[in-house]
Amino acid sequence: MKKAWKVITALGLSVSLLAGCGGGKTESTAQQGSQPTEKKELKIGATAGPYSDMVTKAIKPIMEKKGYKVDVVEFQDYVQPNLALANGSIDANLFQHTLYLKKFAADKGLDLSAVISVPTAPMGLYSKKYKSLDEIKPGSTVAIANDPSNLARTLILLQNVGLIKIKSDVDPTKASEKDIAENPKNLKITPLEAAQLPRAVDTVDVSAVPGNFALAAKMDLLSAIKLENMPEEYRNILAVKTKDLDAQFTKDLKAAIQSKEFEQTIDDQFKGFGKPDWMTKKQ
Repeated sequence: MKKAWKVITALGLSVSLLAGCGGGKTESTAQQGSQPTEKKELKIGATAGPYSDMVTKAIKPIMEKKGYKVDVVEFQDYVQPNLALANGSIDANLFQHTLYLKKFAADKGLDLSAVISVPTAPMGLYSKKYKSLDEIKPGSTVAIANDPSNLARTLILLQNVGLIKIKSDVDPTKASEKDIAENPKNLKITPLEAAQLPRAVDTVDVSAVPGNFALAAKMDLLSAIKLENMPEEYRNILAVKTKDLDAQFTKDLKAAIQSKEFEQTIDDQFKGFGKPDWMTKKQ
């Protein structure tokens, strides 16, 4: 009987010890779970060209100094970068302005948010015939982009430099050439595919070329007879999933873009890019 009692006691003690170990493990796991591991490997998407270059040359080196490993993922269109961000294939992207992000996210039901705007290649008026706005003669042909977003921007630019006036009751972000109220020089407005506008400089009097197409055609932005004073909503932004807005990697990306090192790289290697208000106001 005593032998049996010793066995029972030993078994009870073993179960108690095992339970104690199990409880300790659960507590430790819970404590670990309350402190999520910081993400140190990032994939940042951008369209091939100046903005993938901006990530590679101006953002990646700063982030690597902070201990991150950064892979730059290039895209060839304006659809996949947001889809990839939404499905987690990438952690952030840099290629679009705020208006595009909001509309795309709403149309596709995606929960994405802007973090901070960056220097952006502005639209410009280019000409091989004229060296200044004052030289533009009556009846001159002006080529503009035929897609709604760039068309509206061009009309705003032409209005801002005094060449035309848009109807007062028209939403300037949706304006088309039909909404021109005054055209004192009787300019011949010729809508073209945006990709054709750099080549059109050789055949028309003035061509309004969006910055990304000008850079793709290796045009010197500073050769424009006028660069747009870009509205803030048209400046490109860094975007992340909304749930990651308070993540440490997002805070570090924002800090990198706000750094003096980033701005110096922009000044050295991205000449002609228009700086956002937050960057010019701190100077």
